[in-house]
Amino acid sequence: MIEIDGSIGGGQVVRTAVSLSALTKKPVRISNIRKGRESKQPGLRPQHLMGIKIAGEFCQAHITGLKENSLEVEFIPKKLNVSNKEIDIGTAGSISLLLQTINPLLIFAKKPIDLEITGGTETKWSPTIQYVKYVTYPILKMLDAKLDLEIIKHGYYPKGGGRVSVKSKPINKLNHFISTNRGNIIGIHVDSVCGHLPPDIAERQGNSALRTIQYYYPNVKVSMSYKSVSSLSPGTSVTCYAVCEKSRIGSSSLGELGVRAETIGERAANSLINSLETSVALDRYTADQILIYLALAKGRSQVMVEEITQHVKTNIRIIEQILPVEFQVDYNKKLISVDGIGFKP
Repeated sequence: MIEIDGSIGGGQVVRTAVSLSALTKKPVRISNIRKGRESKQPGLRPQHLMGIKIAGEFCQAHITGLKENSLEVEFIPKKLNVSNKEIDIGTAGSISLLLQTINPLLIFAKKPIDLEITGGTETKWSPTIQYVKYVTYPILKMLDAKLDLEIIKHGYYPKGGGRVSVKSKPINKLNHFISTNRGNIIGIHVDSVCGHLPPDIAERQGNSALRTIQYYYPNVKVSMSYKSVSSLSPGTSVTCYAVCEKSRIGSSSLGELGVRAETIGERAANSLINSLETSVALDRYTADQILIYLALAKGRSQVMVEEITQHVKTNIRIIEQILPVEFQVDYNKKLISVDGIGFKP
């Protein structure tokens, strides 16, 4: 039984540990879950519960401690057998965070998989579902992962009700990934959405982000789409992403009560601009998410990231506890290297 200290980070500890446990059949015990999060209630939240539950169903795991606010979970996997499924988080719990747990299992499934997931598509403290679709999944495809995502309906806090379809196809292995700069910017896109609110909010958000980006990148093609949708709860989001020669860089911002739509758009745009100005391969959000795939891939991977965040440090620590890998981190150059194990299910 591998002992994992859940107080060293947030939900990412749970997601990474459970995902790798399911793949490798190594049992884990995660204690003090989210106990170090001073600003948030410790223990498991709905999206953590659903991630553990679904991962458990995919590998016939014996699980103890699977309840809301639980500080300790034991996850004892058996045989990996991923199957088609409809998943309802039951709240506005983040679909994006749920996918962080099960994406590796989908990638290494032995047959094509089709999931439909209901929950929150744009929520606090998580990537928007648009970021997953337009940044995360395209980068994973560079490692030869075969994942596709369709946004069926948007869902916001507190009622959720958003729906996405996720499809995967089997692969033999993940390829290593070497990218120390993003390369030239091919194009930038702004995706603005509002739900259960006046339609002009989405347009104002999007135009604000568009103007801001065009000011800094007048010679780059920048496009914008906006839409007002039906949703159970009101909410808005702006997701910006740059399609680059060697990677994708993204950012997002969520609407807030009392904050002008134009400000929300500017925030997302400025965040993207700050990431692009560094010329690195991966933004600070992708930096920690990609690590599990680099460790599972075949061969030596090397990436330059925008920032060595605490999430990056935590994820490295958890991965090294479960897999026979050792990351090399150059904090000055913000360069992360690892020899992947060439995992095969």
